[in-house]
Amino acid sequence: MTHQKKRVRISELIIPKYLPLFNDRQHKHIILTSGRAGTKSSFAAIRGDYQIVSDPYGSVVVLRKHHNKLRKTVYKEMLRGINRLEIPKNKFYITRSPMEITYQKYGTTMYFSGSDGVDDTKGIIDESKPIKLVIVDELTEFFDDGEGEEELANIEATFVRGNSSGFQMIYLYNPPKNPNAPINVWCKKMEQRDDCIHIHTDYRDVPDSWLGQDLINTALEMEKHDTKMYRWVWLGESTGVDDLIYYMFNDNHRHEPESEHYKLIGIGVDYGQQNATTYQAGGININKRKLEGLGEFYHSGRDSGKQKSPSDYAKELIKFADELHEIYSCRAFYVYIDPSAKGLAEEIKRLAMQTRNYGIVIKDADNDVAVGIQRVQKCLTYQIMTISERQENLIRELGTYEYDPKSIEAGKEKPIKIDDHCCDAWRYLTMGLWDKLKYFLPVGERDV
Repeated sequence: MTHQKKRVRISELIIPKYLPLFNDRQHKHIILTSGRAGTKSSFAAIRGDYQIVSDPYGSVVVLRKHHNKLRKTVYKEMLRGINRLEIPKNKFYITRSPMEITYQKYGTTMYFSGSDGVDDTKGIIDESKPIKLVIVDELTEFFDDGEGEEELANIEATFVRGNSSGFQMIYLYNPPKNPNAPINVWCKKMEQRDDCIHIHTDYRDVPDSWLGQDLINTALEMEKHDTKMYRWVWLGESTGVDDLIYYMFNDNHRHEPESEHYKLIGIGVDYGQQNATTYQAGGININKRKLEGLGEFYHSGRDSGKQKSPSDYAKELIKFADELHEIYSCRAFYVYIDPSAKGLAEEIKRLAMQTRNYGIVIKDADNDVAVGIQRVQKCLTYQIMTISERQENLIRELGTYEYDPKSIEAGKEKPIKIDDHCCDAWRYLTMGLWDKLKYFLPVGERDV
């Protein structure tokens, strides 16, 4: 007795909101936006894979702004799409260098490329199998790190050649918080075109069984703590940018450390000559699953009228670490220093080599401001971060640290560089310890 293989139904692989799009060839430009877990990437993978197995004359290009993001994101997603369509892998030639997926029966190919330079996409065009579909993933990168609308127009002009009809572009992104962001302005402009359609989804459009209860609980937990952040992260709404960056910081975060011993203490260092130099210390409390603020050092040459040399500041850091070691018996200190403060870093290394009962590891701080702010906000929102009353200057700055209103209007929000040294040091510390801190967050919040 033979058993017929069950045919895969597209309606079982993509959410109902996307079904009308699957066979849509009327619109040349398809913009898909969502909050977290809106399944737009899954749809694009199914649509892209289906293109090369259903059309003998149409290939696909999948783009991200940067080459180094391809393999772990879109390439992996397209392979997952093949599995979901239940097409045997031996029907394809699948290579990593170059990254390509070719359907053997037709010779149609899915190419993967970055767009770091003008020459990146040259050589992809195949006259016999023209590109019928271009998928642009993480579109915000093209606006943040590239030429935005102009770059997209050049990409379209490159790949539309050789097509008499049927050429399409699919754009994927999570909307920035700022309604004035250039990508949001571009989207509004594209919506006015007859050849463009924009579909927005969020996790509520997805069957619960696809998401799992843990992910749903993660979303609801954020809604409980910070409704505005929930609407941006999970619903994908451009909620607007608060002038006050850490608006979620409140008295519940002001708490003395609960542990008597820390295996690891981190110190974020922001250094200045005329401006303030500060050390902000925090300990990882494994049992409480928190980063607990322990104390600070703060000196402003301008305010005090007394300048200190890098050697003086290095001695102050060693003294600060000695005091923390005495209180918390910690044997491992990770010090994250502003990358521009090389002189201070060398002075600290020299002193740290002297015999003591604990180790000091000096690391360059990760100074990605936007990501760092987002991570601190996330820690505050989920209550996995506390600040000690001994960090009085950090507490003061958290209540005043703001974006420049003009930058918000321009769609490129940037913090005002006034009285921000403690916030910078605390951000360095958070970034440095992120590989440990992120596991204190709900599962769905650990990727960013």
